[in-house]
Order: sequence, then C-alpha cells, then structure tokens
Amino acid sequence: MALEIEVDPSEVGFDATRLQRIDRHFEQYVSSGKLPGWLVLVSRRGKIAHLSTHGMRDVENGEPVERDTLFRIYSMTKPITSVAVMMLAEEGAFELTDPVSDLIPSFADLRVYTGGPARSPQTRPATEPMRIWHLLTHTSGLTYAFNHLHPVDELYRKAGFENGMAPGLDLAGCCDEWASMPLLFDPGSRWNYSVATDVLGRIVEIASGQTLDRFFQTRIFDPLGMTDTGFSLDRSDEHRLAKLYAADRQGRARPHPHHEQAHEAAFEPPKAPSGGGGLLSTAHDYHRFTRFLLNRGELDGVRLLGSRTIDYMTRNHLPGGADLETLAMGSFSEAANAGKGFGLGFSVVDDPTAAKVISSRGEYAWGGLASTAFWVDPAEEITVQFMTQLMPSSTHPIRPQLHQLVYQALVD
Repeated sequence: MALEIEVDPSEVGFDATRLQRIDRHFEQYVSSGKLPGWLVLVSRRGKIAHLSTHGMRDVENGEPVERDTLFRIYSMTKPITSVAVMMLAEEGAFELTDPVSDLIPSFADLRVYTGGPARSPQTRPATEPMRIWHLLTHTSGLTYAFNHLHPVDELYRKAGFENGMAPGLDLAGCCDEWASMPLLFDPGSRWNYSVATDVLGRIVEIASGQTLDRFFQTRIFDPLGMTDTGFSLDRSDEHRLAKLYAADRQGRARPHPHHEQAHEAAFEPPKAPSGGGGLLSTAHDYHRFTRFLLNRGELDGVRLLGSRTIDYMTRNHLPGGADLETLAMGSFSEAANAGKGFGLGFSVVDDPTAAKVISSRGEYAWGGLASTAFWVDPAEEITVQFMTQLMPSSTHPIRPQLHQLVYQALVD
C-alpha cells in the first residue's frame, strides 16, 4: 500500500506552514552532505498530516528516497521483539520475573566482572539471577561489542560479535556464548545497552516453538499488514533498498566501508535472526506498528496485546524511577538524557523539563544505528518517524531537532 497524507494538518491541530520548517531544516542536511536523504512522517489521531522525502537513497546512482524505500531499521527492531515477548507473557508462557535460565540453561551460574583486562578478567558470582524483566529493560548486565567502553565489550569482539552476530552461530549458539562471558554488573542494578533483546528473540523461539522470523511474520507482520518488513528481502525489491552510509570526520555522509557486504546481506535469511537489530522495513509498515502502539495494542480490528499491557510497557521500569542519565553506564548515544527512563522495550519521558526537549510525559520512543527514529506521544496522539541510512546515529542531533520542529507546529 502507498503512503499518503490523510488529513489537512489544521484538522488535527497542526499549522501547515510551520510543518514546512521540518523540510527546510533537514533539506540543509542533504545539501551540506550530512545526510544522503530522508523521509519524515508525522501523524495525529491515526492520520498522516505531514509526509515528505528529500535527497537520495543511493547518492552515487542518483536514486531518490521514495515513499516505499526500504531501510535497515536496526534497533527499531527491539520494540517489535518486546511486543512479541509480551504477547507470549499474556498467554502465560512465562512470567517476567522468571529466570532466563529456566528457558536457556546456559544463563545459570552467571558471573560478574570485577577487574582486570579482557585477557584475564576477574569475576565473582552474580548475586541475582538474570530475569526476563532485566532483558526487557536493559538492566541484565549484558553488553554490546561496539560499545568500546569496558573490558567485557572487548571479550564480545574477540568472540566474533563486533559486527552483529558471530559468524557461523545460530541464535541458540550466540546466547550460549554471551552467557559464558562476565556480566558488567549484577542484574537489575544498572542500565547498559546490550544484546539483551537478541536473547529475548531466543526466548520467543523457545516459548513459541517457532523461529523468530516465523513468529514475527505470522503473529505480528501479517495481522498488522506490515507487508515489507522482515530479516531479508526478495531480489525483486532490490531497487527499493537504501544504500548504507557512514559519517566521515567532518560528519558528511560517505558510502559505508561495508556497504556492498550490507547490501548483499539484505537478501540472505540470517542464520541467527537478530531481535535486537536485524529487520528491514518501510515507513508504511512502521507507521502501521506505531499506530498499533498508539491504539494501545489494536489496529483495524486486530488486537495483539491488551491495552493495559501497552500501558505497562511504556512506563519507566528503572529501579527507583531513575533516569538513563543516572543509571546508564558510560556514554550512551541512542537515548542518554536526563528525564528519560526506560520501559519494556522503549525509552520513556518521565520529566520533559529535565529532558530539555519539547515533549510530553509518557512519550515513548527508540531509534536505530543508521539514524532512524520514532516516537509515540499518547498525550497528544502523535506518532513520528524519521528514516535515513547514516551510521552512527550519534553523528547529528537529528532526534531532538525533529522533536522541536514537530511540536512548534502544534497550535491547537
């Protein structure tokens, strides 16, 4: 289905002239070479009020970003995996407080890093079992190889996880490898962005008896009409796939050093599907997903989650109501802000004043490594998404600027 503007902005409280500021601002990113191209979608009360594209999905071949362009959404996969987990929890497959080792035995007898270099780390037994709740909130003690902040990150790289899943391993094998390495902290005590959602993908497989890609397809994508989302593409869609770019030292977009490898990988079903970052999608499909979230678990008569489950997922679950600035380890580019907590798969705005960005209390969001982003604002009934393909996401302040530009256009 084609994306189209569905309502005059004034009918849903937006000033159309002010919305044009979004386009003018981000057109400068393209003209200056900071982004190859982009797509912006703003909806209110379920209707698209602003939809625009600019620049190229492939600069070198002169191919523009179009409304049906396919993007690697990376960590915007995580909310989808979290929804899958909560669907199974609603069915009684497990409780959020269950130890991960109940489903994946290798996660028993975990150890916590206490000191030393990666070649000879010192550890002690964990004082708390890792629970499913810890995975959903990124308080598990796991990490990412690309963090480059801690000796345990180096252990992940040595085990082959620097560019995603380790070559040759299926999802079960990856989980066993992660379980064998020290945790950064006792589960539940801190927040660290990690492979936790990939472990959740394995839990979905075990609890459902289906592969992760099959569960996503039959239980989420088909019911929601997300016809272009998956872990791999058909070759017939190759012309729609955006090229992957990376920022040079001046912050300008250049073809990613591994763009050819990334391109070919998009057409190969992965041996280990990544629930933390493996999906490709379109603005149309992700808009279907954000509408489902805004509608508290239902879309077009199809209900995947109970309304109270969505409400519960989008509260701050960090210990003591802490925010990410307080509880996160090291620097964190995707959501590190005062006033933002973390729910079950989303960052959550607890204090818009502390966050220093125009927003609403209860707004929830996430983004991807290639600078994609979305948020859902239940108070204002708004959903927004930004699609592009520039790594890393910390290169430019796209997300706070987009917030500022969307809310200044709201005048009702």
